[in-house]
Amino acid sequence: MSPHRSLRRDLRPRGRGPFSSLTRRILAVNVVALGVLVGGVLYLDQFRASLVTQRAEALLTQGEIIAGALGLAASSGPEATDLDMEPARALLRRLTDPTQTRARLFNNDGRLVADTNDLRMDAQVSRVELPPPDEGPGFIEFLYDLIEPLLPAARHLPVYHDFPLQQARDYPEAMAALAGSTGAIERMTADGTPHISVAIPVTRFRKVLGALVLSVEAHDIDQAIRAERLAILEVFGVALAVTVLMSFFLARTIAQPVHRLAEAAEQVKAGRGQRIPIPDFSRRRDEIGDLSISLHDMTDALYGRIDAIEAFAADVAHELKNPLSSIRSAVEAWARTKDPSARQRLAEIIEIDVRRLDKLISEISDASRLDAEMARDERQKIQIDLLLTGLVDTYADLDHENWPGFVLAITAEARNLAVFGSGERLGRVFRNLIDNAISFSPPGDEARVHVGLSRQGETLVATVGDEGPGIPEEALGRIFDRFYTERPNEQVGSHSGLGLAIARQIVEAHDGTIEASNRRHPDGSVAGALFTVRLPVTTEAKRRGTRPPAPVVD
Repeated sequence: MSPHRSLRRDLRPRGRGPFSSLTRRILAVNVVALGVLVGGVLYLDQFRASLVTQRAEALLTQGEIIAGALGLAASSGPEATDLDMEPARALLRRLTDPTQTRARLFNNDGRLVADTNDLRMDAQVSRVELPPPDEGPGFIEFLYDLIEPLLPAARHLPVYHDFPLQQARDYPEAMAALAGSTGAIERMTADGTPHISVAIPVTRFRKVLGALVLSVEAHDIDQAIRAERLAILEVFGVALAVTVLMSFFLARTIAQPVHRLAEAAEQVKAGRGQRIPIPDFSRRRDEIGDLSISLHDMTDALYGRIDAIEAFAADVAHELKNPLSSIRSAVEAWARTKDPSARQRLAEIIEIDVRRLDKLISEISDASRLDAEMARDERQKIQIDLLLTGLVDTYADLDHENWPGFVLAITAEARNLAVFGSGERLGRVFRNLIDNAISFSPPGDEARVHVGLSRQGETLVATVGDEGPGIPEEALGRIFDRFYTERPNEQVGSHSGLGLAIARQIVEAHDGTIEASNRRHPDGSVAGALFTVRLPVTTEAKRRGTRPPAPVVD
């Protein structure tokens, strides 16, 4: 690991303040999603468009009624080419006063002849509606006033101008009405108020006598839109409060357990000579529960490994002390004795202990590196029948003096089956077992080492047996302990007692088991030792075209 990366991690602040990064992210995602939804509702202007359309249609209906009445009451008859002004003005004022709609009447020449905003045409006294008194905005209104300038207009509208001397040519809809067409147009006043104007031709016997223009400054539309958006903001406020509370609840159910697990992991890392319990969230049936279980299992495995290392160190110290004590005693005795034969025996003892120390140190070094080497090994599918066949053939070809013979028995259902693992490590397991069987076999060609392979369900069962004295019953439970050996005295120094412990370590790393027992004669007497290795079969039962690595015999 890079020291700079470790330093950056150590300098990373552990305190997360009142809000963790995960809490802020959850809150941001939920609030932004709600804000985008509300912003889209405020941005879209269908409600306003529908109000304007309804108002224009109402004005058109009203205008058609008024235009029809003017055509009948303000004309002199079928031959009339223009409107009678006085009846037209009186009738126009009478029909529009209840609706508070501004009505203007243009004659055929395009001249304004009547305007309901003028109480007297000659005096030019105008009627102007005053806005309602301002009661002061509340908080929601104040908030809306802040964001309203940020809302884009639905479309660009022309600005309405009220000319002092109005003519029909100033208004396109009035010119269209004089031509016999009905029209409507929306504009904006200088203060942004919608201005809706419709023009209807005034006809008598299909003859256009003038143009009627009805217009209204739709303050109520702005008020309705404002009220609608204020209601949306009120709902948004309630939804925002609920969203924030739910976000904090969600973050609490996620961030707090993760934070507790991280703190426990930091305490485990710090050590301090005590075992730190991992918070138990296994009752949660989610990823947090899975993480809690995984961390709990990991720390259990870590503490188990620490205990194993401590026990291994203690065993190593104990095993090293024995030959060292023997060598020290022999050296001290060598200095005191002058007898050549005694010195010869002492030299032999020192040589045996030195060989024992050399083998012991080599085995200890090998065992200490085993876990790391197995973690780096590339796993692949290994056919155990081919591996055992190669090993037995190799041992048989060596043909040492007084070696036993070898018997290999592989059942049909166990052939062409593979296990997932390291061929080199599994080969070492079976070499250790075969070497162990050879060392305990009686001398002579009549003795046999029995190697077998069978299948039990989804498990391959490999056995290695000998015809030696067997294993004492009291030693069956300790046979795989480190530095434990059951050998004659003359063999002390040639075996470290780590072979079977290493074999068990390799088998368990392959999700298998290894056990020791005794072979029995039909009469129940011990026929020799038997070691049984069980390994899980891979899902792909057959492995074609691939052989395991060639076995090597030490």
